[in-house]
Amino acid sequence: MSFQMPAYLAPDFTQPRFVDAPNVSMAPAPRDGVAPEYFHSTGIDPEYFKIDGKWVLAEKIRMDCVPVLRENGVIDIVEFRHLKQGDTVLLGREEDGSEGIYVNSNPFASKESTGLNFAFRKGRTRETGFSRDYQEIVELLQHEKANGGYCVWVMGPAFTFDVQAREAFSKIVKAGYVQAVLAGNALATHDLEGALLHTALGADITTQRTQYNGHYNHLDTINKVRAYGSIPAFLEGEKLTDGIIASCVQCNVPFVLVGSVRDDGPLPEVYHDVYAGQDDMRSHVKQATTVIGMATTLHTIATGNLTPSYHVEKDGNIRPVYFYSVDTSDFSANKLADRGSLSAKGIVANAQDFITKVAAGLGL
Repeated sequence: MSFQMPAYLAPDFTQPRFVDAPNVSMAPAPRDGVAPEYFHSTGIDPEYFKIDGKWVLAEKIRMDCVPVLRENGVIDIVEFRHLKQGDTVLLGREEDGSEGIYVNSNPFASKESTGLNFAFRKGRTRETGFSRDYQEIVELLQHEKANGGYCVWVMGPAFTFDVQAREAFSKIVKAGYVQAVLAGNALATHDLEGALLHTALGADITTQRTQYNGHYNHLDTINKVRAYGSIPAFLEGEKLTDGIIASCVQCNVPFVLVGSVRDDGPLPEVYHDVYAGQDDMRSHVKQATTVIGMATTLHTIATGNLTPSYHVEKDGNIRPVYFYSVDTSDFSANKLADRGSLSAKGIVANAQDFITKVAAGLGL
């Protein structure tokens, strides 16, 4: 296996500009859910704050949040809605150290740069060759499994429409390459429909032929699950063992299903409150070392906005968080770069083909 984790390029805080920089300013939150004026808003790269003369790293960064200094000296990254009156909020808009805040942009060593400003095919489009990316993903997943990584998969319902794609991802789950699945009502609904009726949205998942009155199938499935009270109870009661959700239940892999205004039903486990769902998503993303978003533009963008560019390991080592966005549209696959998640890598591919290739590369 040729996978190599890039080294972290830490700032040299012995430089005069850091030594002479002031401590970061602070102010209390005036009331619950409200930050003081001139609050600092966090991004996805490593951020250091000078406190009592020492530069302190915020270990769990997220985009568009507020840094809060706790009594134990830890810098907590807090959503506005979770701020409490009196919280000590760190202030400042300059990120070069001059206000006691330093953002370490592009912190990981790269051997790929040519040093040239002009070159052809620097973007990632449908004309890009992605064979190397598949190999990198396979090696990365093998590395993560061998070293206790935390792989989060963000999935759209396209995987449920094809029997081979369902089987491929189920094998990936059972082989230990999945630590959490983030999705919506549709992914779980159509996967469970496939387990119960061998259809997804009423079309046979093997032959792709639409079944008579098949448009009732996903609604019948939802209704059955709701009657049982939960997805695990439904799977046990109907003696169902195949598919993505069944594999997650069997392997104790958590899945977070966050609802939308388009949902039918929904399934009992689907979050109705999107903020509660976001909090659950964050609980997994903050542990993530690799995130792979597939065939779901909005859910992948949402996850990307929760995901830092780095992860601090138990031994204090700082490593990158790998993020892949897979979609048939190069617009969708690359949109995260426009949303500030510049570490995301787009792959233009059919989701079913992608997952079967990855499973085959893993020897499954």
